[in-house]
Amino acid sequence: MTDAPAIVWFKRDLRVADHPALTHAVRRGFAVLPLYIVEPDYWQLPDTSARQWAFLRDCVESLHTELARLGAPLIVRSGDAVEVLEALRAHTGAAHMVSHEETGNAWTYERDKRVGAWARAAGVAWEELPQSGIVRRLRGRDGWAKRRDGFVYRPQLGAPEALTPHGVEAQALPDLKLVGACPGRQSGGRDAALSLLGGFLTERGQHYRKAMSSPLAGEWACSRLSPHIAFGTLSVREAAQAARARKAELKGTRTGWLGSMRSFEGRLAWRDHFMQKLEDEPEIESRCLHHAYEHLRPRESDGSRLHAWQHGQTGLPFLDACMRFCQHTGWLNFRMRAMVTAVASYHLWLDWRTHGPVLAGMFTDYEPGIHWSQVQMQSGTTGMNTVRVYNPVKQGQDQDPDGIFTRRWCPELGDVPDQHLQEPWRWDGAGRIVGRSYPAPIVDPKEAAKAARDAVWAVRKGDAFRSEAARIVEKHASRKDPRFVNDRAPRKRAKPATSPSSGAQLKLDL
Repeated sequence: MTDAPAIVWFKRDLRVADHPALTHAVRRGFAVLPLYIVEPDYWQLPDTSARQWAFLRDCVESLHTELARLGAPLIVRSGDAVEVLEALRAHTGAAHMVSHEETGNAWTYERDKRVGAWARAAGVAWEELPQSGIVRRLRGRDGWAKRRDGFVYRPQLGAPEALTPHGVEAQALPDLKLVGACPGRQSGGRDAALSLLGGFLTERGQHYRKAMSSPLAGEWACSRLSPHIAFGTLSVREAAQAARARKAELKGTRTGWLGSMRSFEGRLAWRDHFMQKLEDEPEIESRCLHHAYEHLRPRESDGSRLHAWQHGQTGLPFLDACMRFCQHTGWLNFRMRAMVTAVASYHLWLDWRTHGPVLAGMFTDYEPGIHWSQVQMQSGTTGMNTVRVYNPVKQGQDQDPDGIFTRRWCPELGDVPDQHLQEPWRWDGAGRIVGRSYPAPIVDPKEAAKAARDAVWAVRKGDAFRSEAARIVEKHASRKDPRFVNDRAPRKRAKPATSPSSGAQLKLDL
């Protein structure tokens, strides 16, 4: 064993099993200083929230317990990362640091660049290792899927049997006093992740493939693992290999399980596919992927529309029900995430950079690489995806035909007949409710959709547009693979789709 200890910097990888960075430090013979840094400035960003912080607290406390059992309790510090790391280096003499590569938001990207500069100046060797199929400094997408699978289906790494006690004082997690309770949020921590995985693979997931589209059935049938994978209490490799093993057990059966497990594996692959886009082009968080859309919508969005959308007060019942459900639970199924984003961008004509952070903060499972790629896709600004304007009325009729979900979250509409539930303004008794206990629609959904569709398609003309679109496809589009729907620039205007089923439209909430 080497004399100087090594800092293992935990970020969005809050586990000890299948943890390449921790395993690497142990195999190198280092005494490990497991560190988690609470960065208060990060938690003041518009895309972070109290629900994410509460979930993180569960995860960090769980990790502390796991590491304490191994003999080296988690060292928790609060403050600027560079200042915390320098203080720990000065106190312990650590000259080596290991962490996982992080594909985070712009703030964490800049933070990591500052940490890199500190490490070089301080003489600290910092090794960053991959923990998923995302490839840093990727030159092109050819062969990416094979490379990704090579990592994901490699044998898992077991947790260390024991760690050397470090003797560094432990500190409690700070109380950041963030506002915004989420009474129905999921619990964090390794035990919760493993319980969800087991329940999904053996009970809840049988009808996943079909039920995932419904906000009512999806709440039960989806794996609900997305926040655990986002914060790293469960690795993508663990989830993908568990699904593959379950498929092997189910081979030859005709109960729906095999199709559901294939779909789940495919969505794990899509997860890495979308995160790779942000890794390759960090500006996806701040500018339109296709520059022609940069000034399509007003950058200063209509504040009253944004507020109504965020709080489920648009007068469009199914949309409002989804937003209220998300406020309460921190989660939505994939199709509804696509719909609420599309309505904000098309019907309400809000710039994605104003509603994107709001939605990010609402999601407990916020993963920047998936979120910003999907927000742009659903807002029609990528230049490589078909424009899909979800009709919130039709989505409600299709996905909630009995009105159970809509009435649960919009109880004001309890007396509206089924045939008018998604358009209560057309009901003869509308005057008793619409504009009184429940708002009148803030836009005409058909007229707003037509105006938006015309405006977006008007941009997609000319050689200059097609030239940049071709560059985007070459850099970011998936290649031929039976799991993927290739996201390529359309050659001509397609017939508008109100109820898309393309896998390319997933928010991948799993």
